[in-house]
Amino acid sequence: MRDTPYLSVDERLLEVNLSAMADHARTIGVDLRPHAKTHKSIEIARRQLAHGAVGLTVATVAEAEVFADGGIDDLFIAYPVWAEGPRAERVRALASRVRLRVGIDSIEGARMLAQATTSGEHPVPIGVAVEVDSGHHRTGVEPAQAGIIAAAAADYGVRVDGVFTFPGHSYAPEARASAAHDEAHALATARDSLLGLGIACAVVSGGSTPSVDAATGRAAGGVLTEMRPGVYPFYDAQQWELGTAGPGRIALTAVATVVSVRGTRAVVDLGSKVIGADRQSWATGFGRLPAHPDARIIALSEHHATIEFADDGAGAPALGTRLRIAPNHVCTAVNLADELVVERDGNDVAVVSVDARGANT
Repeated sequence: MRDTPYLSVDERLLEVNLSAMADHARTIGVDLRPHAKTHKSIEIARRQLAHGAVGLTVATVAEAEVFADGGIDDLFIAYPVWAEGPRAERVRALASRVRLRVGIDSIEGARMLAQATTSGEHPVPIGVAVEVDSGHHRTGVEPAQAGIIAAAAADYGVRVDGVFTFPGHSYAPEARASAAHDEAHALATARDSLLGLGIACAVVSGGSTPSVDAATGRAAGGVLTEMRPGVYPFYDAQQWELGTAGPGRIALTAVATVVSVRGTRAVVDLGSKVIGADRQSWATGFGRLPAHPDARIIALSEHHATIEFADDGAGAPALGTRLRIAPNHVCTAVNLADELVVERDGNDVAVVSVDARGANT
């Protein structure tokens, strides 16, 4: 018996989720380039590629280095990387050994990437995609300005692959379809701004896990050529509460032991240092229990979670009971773990390393 707490992955559900998203991408006619910041695992990345993914999306240069070391040779850093100092040398080294695409949302950022990779005696190839704001209001330029950024990048001598966005405002109740609509409109405007300046736009990339069901690709006359969902291999309590996937599709849970009971309340031996502390304003608790859909985690500290169970006369589970908890945000929970325990039919079958844990630079 393994000591709790630990993160467990149901292999059957993992494969169901990987297969379903790959099938969806094929159905709507887009390339699947999943975001690996969720699982941070070379093993799970290889499973995604085996299901037909064309490459990976990552959040940082350090994540890209980890996956390149693991043999993944087509990577997109979907972030406006500022290529200065040691990071410039790292980007150059990456571009020399994998097919690399990097996000930009400024002329200055394009210039820095060009200086890092195309100058000197031995230039290396690098592609860029212009990030546009489709409603999340984080990074990204106004869609109509994408062509200007792309033209500057081309003048600096880097390969312009296309445009991308992150419809992060899909992470709100009843917003999944509207965010997908906003994404399509923004990307169409951005693509046309490139084409209007005579710049090819082969890649039109978008997609979040909540919005992909409403996305339209080439098969339906849509604008997307590529989508980059991240959470879908595991899903989590947020996706459950948003309606993206029910509790029967949550493949990753934290296993914890009941250590204290009082009436309908139980305390388990995990806290924010295992499942993270993320809680959106609309979330009903600090995580959910797939086997107990009416229960709620009402308080969370570093090493304790207080769970309120339904007042149905049964009370809380007995001391020593093992419970499975779906984190609100699976990406942060995984980044807190060194390894994931893979289970098949309730038995441990493998331990998967979280290879890119802490790869934040």
